[in-house]
Order: sequence, then structure tokens, then C-alpha cells
Amino acid sequence: MTNEATTRMIRVLVVDDQPLVRKGNALVLDTADDIEVVGEAADGLEAITLSADLTPDVVLMDVRMPGMDGIQATKTITSRQPLTRVVVFTTFDLDEYAFGALEAGASAFLLKSTTPELLTRAVRTVAGGESVVEPRITTKLISHYTLSTMHEADPHVHALLSSLTPREHDVFLAIAQGLSNPEISERHHLSPATVKTYVNRVFAKLTVRDRVQAVILAYTHGIIPVRE
Repeated sequence: MTNEATTRMIRVLVVDDQPLVRKGNALVLDTADDIEVVGEAADGLEAITLSADLTPDVVLMDVRMPGMDGIQATKTITSRQPLTRVVVFTTFDLDEYAFGALEAGASAFLLKSTTPELLTRAVRTVAGGESVVEPRITTKLISHYTLSTMHEADPHVHALLSSLTPREHDVFLAIAQGLSNPEISERHHLSPATVKTYVNRVFAKLTVRDRVQAVILAYTHGIIPVRE
């Protein structure tokens, strides 16, 4: 039996109101042996409908579209389909629409200026449960966003944070600071497998989907100070 029989394809829905951009991204992703583009949508409403019908692993979501934009579509898809990950695909690195999409449940932030190789890698990474936001961009995004939405004491969030063990809290802080799993492993002298276990526990206890949502929680509730 060949590996092809056991390899699970990553199913992707591509969403963009510009036909050439949408087709181009679909062609790039379809060239990968482990990625299959199962559908294309031209706006947010069509994305919601196709996502429900096709249940893709990943949605590559444009932000600014006529009709329903990518923010509302992302919020609807992630709330209805927890296993479907959304990659926000935008032109600008500081885009208020992109901030809203991340808060709405997107797992990644990617610029349209990225290379085909990075786009393909991002889809694989997000499908594997990780986020794809470079730490420097994460800090800039969250800092910019939270300057206008400073945190207030939230008993529910405090209770969630209090449920973390000391080691889990250390791992949470490392995640919030933008460290990757290998970097957390090195900092805290833990094996990669142990780090992955702790990261999953942190996500479960804090009821966040991934690293992006963990970072947002840390900034908006003052765990990590916002730098202007």
C-alpha cells in the first residue's frame, strides 16, 4: 500500500472577491501534494454557505469584500464549525478589518504580498492546529488593537487564569510573548512533546482556539502590557 492511501488531504476553501487573486491562490495551493482546493467563494455569505456544505479544514479568507465582509464570515464560520480554521488574507499589515477578524476567531494573519511557498506552508501549519502570525506582527497587531479597547477586570477570565498550574501559566506567558514551541522547550527545559501537551492544556483551560486567541486574551486583559 502506498503512502498516498494513508495521506490525509488538507481541504481548503478560497475566498476573495477578485477573480484573478482567487484563482491564483487556488492554483498555488492545488499544486501541493497534500492540499486540495474544494471550493471558491466571492464574498462572505457565499463563504459561509460553501463552508457549511464542504466542511473544509482551512478557509483562506479575504477581508474587504462587497456585501458580507471577511470579519462577519469568519465569526460565523468559526462559531458554527469549530474544526474549520480561518486564515485572514489581507493587503495591509495594520488593517482594522484584520484585527476584527482575528478577534472573530481567525487562526492566522497573512499578507497578500507573501510568497506561494509561505502561503502553502501557512495552510499546512494552520491545519495542524498552530497559528501563522509572526511574533513581531502579532505584537504590532494586538498592541494597536488593544490601545482602543483596554481591559477591565473580568471575573470569568480571572477564574480561567487561576485554573492554570504554575507550569501552565509559564507556558501561557511564553505563548503570549510570541515564543514558538521549540523556544518554549528551550526556555523551560521541557521536551517538545511535553510543551505540546502543556500548550493544549492551556488552550483548553482558557477556552481559546489557538495561539492568536491566547495572545489576544493576554493583551486585552493586561497579562502582557501594551506598548505604544
